[in-house]
Amino acid sequence: MSYLPAFIAPMRFTDPNAALAQVRLIYDNSIAHLRQAMQRYVAGEDLPGHARACYPFVRVQTDTVTRQASRESARLSYGFVAGPGRFETTLTRPDLFATYYLAQFALLLDNHGVALEVGTSNQPIPVHFSFAEHDHVEGSLSPQRRQLMRDVFDLPDLAAMDDGIANGTFEPKPGEPLPLSLFTAPRVDYSLQRLRHYTGTGPEHFQNFVLFTNYQFYIDEFIALGHAAMQDSASEYIAFIEPGNVVTQKVAVAARLAMTAQGKAPPRLPQMPAYHLVRADGSGISMVNIGVGPANAKTITDHIAVLRPHAWIMLGHCAGLRSSQQLGDYVLAHGYVREDHVLDEELPLWVPIPALAEVQVALATAVSQVTQLKGLALKHIMRTGTVASTDNRNWELLPDNGPQRRFSQSRAVALDMESATIAANGFRFRVPYGTLLCVSDKPLHGDIKLPGMANTFYRERVDQHLRIGMRALELLREQGIDQLHSRKLRSFAEVAFQ
Repeated sequence: MSYLPAFIAPMRFTDPNAALAQVRLIYDNSIAHLRQAMQRYVAGEDLPGHARACYPFVRVQTDTVTRQASRESARLSYGFVAGPGRFETTLTRPDLFATYYLAQFALLLDNHGVALEVGTSNQPIPVHFSFAEHDHVEGSLSPQRRQLMRDVFDLPDLAAMDDGIANGTFEPKPGEPLPLSLFTAPRVDYSLQRLRHYTGTGPEHFQNFVLFTNYQFYIDEFIALGHAAMQDSASEYIAFIEPGNVVTQKVAVAARLAMTAQGKAPPRLPQMPAYHLVRADGSGISMVNIGVGPANAKTITDHIAVLRPHAWIMLGHCAGLRSSQQLGDYVLAHGYVREDHVLDEELPLWVPIPALAEVQVALATAVSQVTQLKGLALKHIMRTGTVASTDNRNWELLPDNGPQRRFSQSRAVALDMESATIAANGFRFRVPYGTLLCVSDKPLHGDIKLPGMANTFYRERVDQHLRIGMRALELLREQGIDQLHSRKLRSFAEVAFQ
């Protein structure tokens, strides 16, 4: 027997705000039920049955391929279903995704002119995902009581969290609805939990534009710029957030922000610490130090992708492969050789990872604006070309020169360990992506990193490189997101949600 919350019947809506309010009602009712059941269980009570609550769903059904989109909606690459049929998805955290859900609901109504159905799904909410951020009630359970949790509550089920939809391998069973979103609610909740663990900040602090780096030097500079922005009354940013959810607010903010809890710096940094320059509309800049290697690059982008950012860009160091390059030169990637191997199962190597024109133009423009160089002078310090990413940090030591031969055949101009992974996961998850690297050594030509050279290089280039990346994201934001979410990233039968 199941111990369930009060049933809320499905309803149909033609107002996106009303639909979102119903999602909130169902979700909040489910979460309250699970939290109350857990409190009773921790207190030693025997519950009247298996405690269960399910996620809300949204469903749309259309009988025609014809769209009724307004002029604004018709230009977008998302917001509509692929054809006749029944489409639905489970939803979670309407407090966090309210703006996103509202936009997707409005587009579906505008494009198809049919009501949205909102109800309670059959997908259980794992009890772990019902805890508030600082709830650790399960910690007081005895080992025997903790072992019995599986019999009393629904625990995370990895079968409900795979990436088949995003990977293009999902095949619905007969009578099963088609997906509306790349991610199911359990998959989203799983990533929200992982983001706290890996980055040391709550997912609600992440902004819509993201920078990745593989060196702490960039983070140090981002922290300095973030604190400087908080002392600038003219800054467009209203808060700077560091690991431990430590919040520094802008001095000129008239009213206190909702983020009144100032957090506490952790005793040690998490594996991939994140920092956030916050704008009131969520379109600020988050920066994550992913460290070294493609595994970290895949892990963090797997999880940030559920937040549906508008763009992410890799800023880092690379090995220059051409004799004409100088230390400190920039490389703007327009193609990738993927020898990182971490995405081989999800995204076959025969899938090309195209450069996105909007991101490329923004990065090139940002380099010109920050360096004040144009024309041939700009080309002298920035080269556009293929970047190779490898999972072997010591590739140049292999005895047969195999990697060198392959990189030469590919016409690669630079090599690192993360960029292709970040770009490929952007392609896979329909998140616009780009890469701007800085040459820090030339191992094929005898220029290896020595302490004196490295210190000078870091001092002279990190600040400029970071400002270029931030400026590129600002340019993308200023031009608007309508053109940024390119049709290059959409498949034949694409989900409707951005």
